Amino acid sequence: MAMRRSVRSFSKRDVPRELIEAVIAAAGTSPSGANKQPWRFVAVNDPALKKTIREGAEKEERLFYSERASDDWLRDLERIGTDEHKPFLEDAPWLIAVFKLMKDDRSDVASDRVYYVSESVGIAVGMLLAAAQQAGLATLTHTPSPMAFLGEILDRPDYERPYMLIPMGWPAEDATVPELKRKSLSEIMVLNRGNET
Repeated sequence: MAMRRSVRSFSKRDVPRELIEAVIAAAGTSPSGANKQPWRFVAVNDPALKKTIREGAEKEERLFYSERASDDWLRDLERIGTDEHKPFLEDAPWLIAVFKLMKDDRSDVASDRVYYVSESVGIAVGMLLAAAQQAGLATLTHTPSPMAFLGEILDRPDYERPYMLIPMGWPAEDATVPELKRKSLSEIMVLNRGNET
């Protein structure tokens, strides 16, 4: 898992649908509040649809970089080298659009209420990324904001809210990633041993 990086350069090589299904099935094993499983993974590999999604994302990204982002935020992004251009949304063989469900739409449940939705979907996305990494696939967590365009393009019901867009595929042979330093274990973990003597 320490080798996982966000990739923005994807190979055009096909990724079998069965592999994408296996990765999403792994994400579906995630825990969730009251076992409501409030997620939907929309897998897109149609070139025309990916182009439309890219256009919608880049429209929001242009506004982000020119008007919405603070100076601090833009400075923090400089070292990563991102901008409003998102060719990976067409280059990646698959886009996985993740939606959070604001109601349980199954017919065999006691109520349509959902609980801890963002937390549950966040865990499921983490498991999706881990499963893709184990399968040798490259991923990127892309969150253009706002993302209402995604629900419209993919014709999702109002109670499904866009959460994240994840390009997925094989990395390009010449793919490069920023050299990022991870926080050390001592920076992220506090070991509380209680009243040991």
